Amino acid sequence: MTNSQKSDETPVTESTEGQPEPAESAAASTPEETPEQTADSAAEPAQQPSPIPGPKGASPRPTPAALGPRPNGAAAPSVVATPPIHTTPLSEAEKFARVEDDGHVFLIVDGEEFAVGQYPDASREEALAYFVRKYDEVAGQVTLLEQRVHAKAPTTDMRKTASHLREQIAERKMVGDVRALEARLDALTSLVTELEAAEKAEQDAARARELQAREAIVAEAEEIAGRDPSTVQWKASSNRMNELFEQWKAAQKSGLRLGRGTEDALWKRFRSARTVFDRHRRAYFSQLDNDNAEAKRAKEELIRRAEELSSSTNWGPTAAEYRRLMDEWKASKRASRKDDDALWSRFRAAQDTFFAARKAANEAIDEEYGANLAVKEALLAEARQLLPVKDAGAARKALQSIRDRWEDAGKVPRADMGRIEARLREVEDAVKAAEDEHWQRTNPETKARTNSALSQLESTIASLEEDLAAAEKDGDARRITAAREALDARRQWLDMLQRSAQDFS
Repeated sequence: MTNSQKSDETPVTESTEGQPEPAESAAASTPEETPEQTADSAAEPAQQPSPIPGPKGASPRPTPAALGPRPNGAAAPSVVATPPIHTTPLSEAEKFARVEDDGHVFLIVDGEEFAVGQYPDASREEALAYFVRKYDEVAGQVTLLEQRVHAKAPTTDMRKTASHLREQIAERKMVGDVRALEARLDALTSLVTELEAAEKAEQDAARARELQAREAIVAEAEEIAGRDPSTVQWKASSNRMNELFEQWKAAQKSGLRLGRGTEDALWKRFRSARTVFDRHRRAYFSQLDNDNAEAKRAKEELIRRAEELSSSTNWGPTAAEYRRLMDEWKASKRASRKDDDALWSRFRAAQDTFFAARKAANEAIDEEYGANLAVKEALLAEARQLLPVKDAGAARKALQSIRDRWEDAGKVPRADMGRIEARLREVEDAVKAAEDEHWQRTNPETKARTNSALSQLESTIASLEEDLAAAEKDGDARRITAAREALDARRQWLDMLQRSAQDFS
């Protein structure tokens, strides 16, 4: 079968086995078999591949897989514009290819030819255009990768994509400036390396921040767990420990991974801190329950004693006993707030019962003693008439009569007892002071001492007068002055003693 007998829809074949590129087929026709296909034609029917359609003005759109997954914690990449597929003019492509009349196409690279494939039953331009389109598709993928690199998109699959494109170019199954594509890929590989290094630095910094945040959670938990249980505010500390646990879970769920070893070590420390905190809290509240029970028992005993005394009418001793019970109550430990309030209410109720009964009894007594108070008020007015005391003996006699009648009048209300007793004592003190003063003036011993002093002083004055006369006679001014000064002093003393002696007469 000759080429002239073949249909225009004859499929394309390539020189590499296993890489068929089909062409559109509107009707079944018998393809020309190459030696390789002839060998296999007896075993299976020939494939009817369709040629890769040329660009129709549409631009390829990068898929999410092409853009690559975003690393955990990395910033969202900038939007990459979809590059249009560049169409290489055939006149430009002819510089890199040789096309035979039977549709075989050869790629020329640095003067060396590479068999690309065959596009039979087509013109030389059609065969060339087919393999140029394959080049343009790879070039478009390179452009897309360049845009991703320059936009600093995540580098997750960039290196893999570049390697795949390089492998496609190395197969030499396209027509175009493959050296330019390889140079672009070389530049891209260098840029991808730099971008990967920047990403790694950012990831390391983010991981360091995450580690610092986790360490802060653990350190605060350990600080709370290490506090003295007797000083811990358990409600606030428990709430904070729960908040730290929620922060830990959130970090585990959405934070950067720190590596199994690091995370396990931090978790063990955090878990240990929580365990210690819970153990201290349970021990504290267990001891608190014991203390509350002990305090409750002690206060219930005080209540029992207070209730036994509540019906006593021995007012004075019982009131003193209640004061002792109150001192014991204040010195005892506190129970829980609820129990302590209830216990205090019972204790206070027993006291109130006793003191209410005592108050009622005192009020009855006060009412009974009201008449006695009127009698003592009259006696007090009579006693105050003795002031000021002029005759101590008469005042003493009158005061004794008042005191006798005061005792006969009986008790007065408790509220007035201190007042009237104090006023009567004022009168008694004034009378006693007058008696003391009179005694001082009439004391024989004092009078005798005064007379003796007068005699001695008069004798001294007479002697000084003689000394003065002798000094004046001799004209000794110094002796005259000394004698006069001594004589004047003695005469003053004599005057004072004479006035005092008059009080004893």
